[in-house]
Amino acid sequence: MPFRKEELIVPDTSVLISKKLTELVDKGKIKKPKIIIPEFVIDELQAQANKGKEIGFIGLEEIKELRKRNLKLEFVGRKATAEEIKLAKKGRIDSLIRDVAKENNATLYTRDLVQALVAEVFGINVVYLPLEQEERELKFIPFLTKNTMSLHFKINCIPFAKRGKPGSFKIEKLGKNKLSKKEFESLAKSILTEARRDNYAFVEFEEYGAMVLQIKDLRIAITRPPFSNIEEITIVRPIVKLTLDDYKLSNKLKERIKEKAEGILISGPPGSGKSTLASSLAEFYQKQDKIVKTMESPRDLQVSPEITQYGPLAKDFSKTAEILLLVRPDYTIFDEMRTSSDFKIFADMRLAGVGMVGVVHASSPIDSIQRFIRKVDLGMLPNIIDTIIFVKDGEIKEVFSLNLKVRVPTGMVENDLARPLIEVRNFETGELKYEIYSYGEETVVVSIDEKINEKIKKILKEIKKYDKKAKVEAVSEKNFKIYVNKKAIPKMILKKGINKLEKKLGVYLDVLEK
Repeated sequence: MPFRKEELIVPDTSVLISKKLTELVDKGKIKKPKIIIPEFVIDELQAQANKGKEIGFIGLEEIKELRKRNLKLEFVGRKATAEEIKLAKKGRIDSLIRDVAKENNATLYTRDLVQALVAEVFGINVVYLPLEQEERELKFIPFLTKNTMSLHFKINCIPFAKRGKPGSFKIEKLGKNKLSKKEFESLAKSILTEARRDNYAFVEFEEYGAMVLQIKDLRIAITRPPFSNIEEITIVRPIVKLTLDDYKLSNKLKERIKEKAEGILISGPPGSGKSTLASSLAEFYQKQDKIVKTMESPRDLQVSPEITQYGPLAKDFSKTAEILLLVRPDYTIFDEMRTSSDFKIFADMRLAGVGMVGVVHASSPIDSIQRFIRKVDLGMLPNIIDTIIFVKDGEIKEVFSLNLKVRVPTGMVENDLARPLIEVRNFETGELKYEIYSYGEETVVVSIDEKINEKIKKILKEIKKYDKKAKVEAVSEKNFKIYVNKKAIPKMILKKGINKLEKKLGVYLDVLEK
């Protein structure tokens, strides 16, 4: 319908949150109107703002802007009841707004096609303002160069971009001027407009003063007071998509991932490339003819269309897990595990027989294991986690494996101190890095001294001359047990190899039959 001069205008919430009325007034397409705002509209916007929802703030801000333009504003009608606000999504508020327009013989302005059609059915004058094609480009798109990792917009600060790649990036300012309140609101409006328009956009999280959206591969966080001290928009996106072959894994690790590893933790500091590796693993398993699903919030893993991405059902991942157990995937990628509940869900699904890949923020590989201690029975830990992959600067730095043993912990001597313990070893070298066991009422994680590991290496080098499959176990810093086959023991004793080695390293060696 073409624009025309109207004496009386009744806007609904869809027009106010789009800020279209002020735009039409500023362009002279509406001249000296009298704007009638139903109390229902104010109540709905206030209810949304009280919940911390962005659209509530934007709608109320629009009414303030209309008043600044010295337009005639009149607020009419009664207050909406709590039940009517709850029924807003079902059209109750829209119906009340139409009644106000009809009673005042005014023209209803809306951007809601259904609202416009229903108004025409009841013979109400209506102006439908569809979303224009030129609005489709988000205002920040020109700043998203190929190497842009994130964009940061904050009121009273110069916007900047983080460009490069994990481990090698720099901060670049986006101009010389500080971001104004008006520019911020314009940017927020373009984001929310896009999020409401397309089926590839999702509001992943919304609480008082905070909102997280996913638009294609962009993760967008909008924060306002009181959550943040000032308004800010952060836009993050992955800049690379890799396959597992791009990581140049050893044949040994490839074989483990393909055949044995079913409880994998991908750990590393923020921005290290954990999610990129998780996406690569998801694609790898999918190409192995496995059924793969993901659990994410927000859903920003870059995976093929064959892999379904699930969010928290009713804001609860435990309900998502219940659905997944009915779907029966071979592997589930659980991205960004943070809460105690997340780790329990991971453990439950793994013990139910689902192959699990979890992504955890951690400054070291062992820190990611610490998250599970006290949440699960210690003896079950190797059944839940068998492989830890530590990522930093976009590269796999370390890989650990977990195994359950019953023996005397390193550093203890008495045989009656033997107990179940978990060995955490470097997967590639087999070097013992940590031991986890119960000590009294506490569960302790003990780092194995590098000196002990160095002595084990030297001992192995010597005794493998007699038995290539020999094994060494540390009892303490100066006591070690050597396990060799029966035939090798006489050779070692007759040639005095053990005595020489003890003197050379300053240790005591017990030779036992393997």
